[in-house]
Amino acid sequence: MAREDNWRLGDLGSSIFRIGLVIGILGLAASAFLGLFQEGNEGRFYHAWLVNFCFFLSLSLGALFFVIIQHLTGATWSVVVRRIAESVAANIWLVFLFFVPVVIGMDQLYPWSVPAFVEAHPLVKAKEAFLNPQFFFIRTALYFAIWIGLSQYFLRKSMAQDDDGSISTTLKMERASAPAALLFALTLTFASFDYLMSLSPEWFSTIFGVYYFSGSLLSFFALLPIIVIFLQSKGRIQHAVTIEHFHDMGKWLFGFTVFWAYIGFSQYFLIWYANLPEETGWYFVRKHGGWDTISWIMLFGHFLIPFFGLLPRWVKIWRPTLAFWSIYILAMHWLDIFWIAVPAWSPDRVPWSVLDLTCFLGMGGIFLAVIAHRLRDRSLVPVRDPRLSGSLTFENV
Repeated sequence: MAREDNWRLGDLGSSIFRIGLVIGILGLAASAFLGLFQEGNEGRFYHAWLVNFCFFLSLSLGALFFVIIQHLTGATWSVVVRRIAESVAANIWLVFLFFVPVVIGMDQLYPWSVPAFVEAHPLVKAKEAFLNPQFFFIRTALYFAIWIGLSQYFLRKSMAQDDDGSISTTLKMERASAPAALLFALTLTFASFDYLMSLSPEWFSTIFGVYYFSGSLLSFFALLPIIVIFLQSKGRIQHAVTIEHFHDMGKWLFGFTVFWAYIGFSQYFLIWYANLPEETGWYFVRKHGGWDTISWIMLFGHFLIPFFGLLPRWVKIWRPTLAFWSIYILAMHWLDIFWIAVPAWSPDRVPWSVLDLTCFLGMGGIFLAVIAHRLRDRSLVPVRDPRLSGSLTFENV
């Protein structure tokens, strides 16, 4: 049946590209108008932009790690969905362009970039060798150079294999996956320190990088079934991706829901137990001014509710329920990044704004359009991967 399947986007890719581009342009235009041309909204714009920048970065980083780990383990089940992951990961260059407003609004986002603040805070002054704009930009250039290089390497090798069918291509990607995993771990950890943890420069957590990593993987495992279910509703890869694959995607989604909660609890518990003022202040802010409500949502909405919701097997193999929980978890992941980033700027209240939505639509529309454009004339499945036949006939045991 897989041979009769439609594995190309074709005209659907063009339609998605146009729709995504229109939504993206309108969202970016609305964000610029509301945030930059209306008095008093500039700081709120930059924080809304940072939240969504970190959200879409996490999607691409989660996809990149998924690709790396599939090659590292020689996985068979995931071959039919790996091209989608490769395409999401390859959007890292686009997310790098989204970083430009972060640079422009640095003094609104990162207090350590303001000399007067550094001089008035001895603890931040002691970190000045690391937390300074010049080194920040150098690190960012290094992060994205590595991420873009890795994502492009795996995507281009995979697409080249569609043409030549060389088994050596698979072996090259497997050999590259181990050093790629190490580079990924280091860069993601330091990037999470730079973009999110340093918003509160006097606070620190050695587990914060793993926290952002867990959210990145969780968000991608939520995005993947949404994309596959949408493609199947449009007559693509209907036979290549089966209930067995959805079951595995659902198990990954459930597993990383638990892993995210474990890391989040570990960070909180260690800080609560030590009870050091320089560490507890970060959580103290999130227990007042309306942020306490979101903190409770993180516990119940981000963990307990999806934990029990995803527990049954039938939920993971029935497309409507898997799609529902995937969308739900993506929303919780966005709220998690909002809960991390914005209290440093507004500790006394939760500053909801339409800018959160317009920035999301602006970045999301362009993000989607680029993926559709990339896959428009290429196969949605690695057609000559040596493990493809095993993936097409995959069954859970």
